[in-house]
Amino acid sequence: MVSSWRVQQAAREIRAGAVIAYPTEAVWGLGCDPWNEEAVDRLLAIKSRSVDKGLILIADNIRQFDFLFEDFPETWLDRMSATWPGPNTWLVPHQNLLPEWITGVHDTVALRVSDHPVVRDLCALVGPLISTSANPQGRPAAKTRLRVEQYFRGQLDLVLGGALGGRRNPSVIRDLASGEVVRAG
Repeated sequence: MVSSWRVQQAAREIRAGAVIAYPTEAVWGLGCDPWNEEAVDRLLAIKSRSVDKGLILIADNIRQFDFLFEDFPETWLDRMSATWPGPNTWLVPHQNLLPEWITGVHDTVALRVSDHPVVRDLCALVGPLISTSANPQGRPAAKTRLRVEQYFRGQLDLVLGGALGGRRNPSVIRDLASGEVVRAG
């Protein structure tokens, strides 16, 4: 388990614009403050990922996304609530409430409420985070801290230790409006 002072240090770094790596349910993730365009641009450059693709926002509870849900049908809220926290990512209409550096060219944004204790503790301190797999575009996602360090030597501000959550595959991705699976988990 990661000590609380390490999570608090990571939260301070994120608030200051850091790009960090951390364990998630199945693979290591890269993250930063979603409201800091410079940090997001740096994360995308480190990963060699196009801003057009969009990014996932993770949180420790569904309430952290309430600002997006004001006009949503109750069935949509029930659909998400029934699968969170856990390895379920939902593509949710963002209604132009988020900047393009998060959404890319999409009308939806990917949201997940994590059940990983490190992610939850971090999000409880800083709010929703950008989350993307820790790998250069086109390479396998890092499943060890060593692989993270090999991929991104000297490019990250902090690598927050901890164990992966024990899942074999990344989260399933579903479209909220249709319920259709976009990516199997």
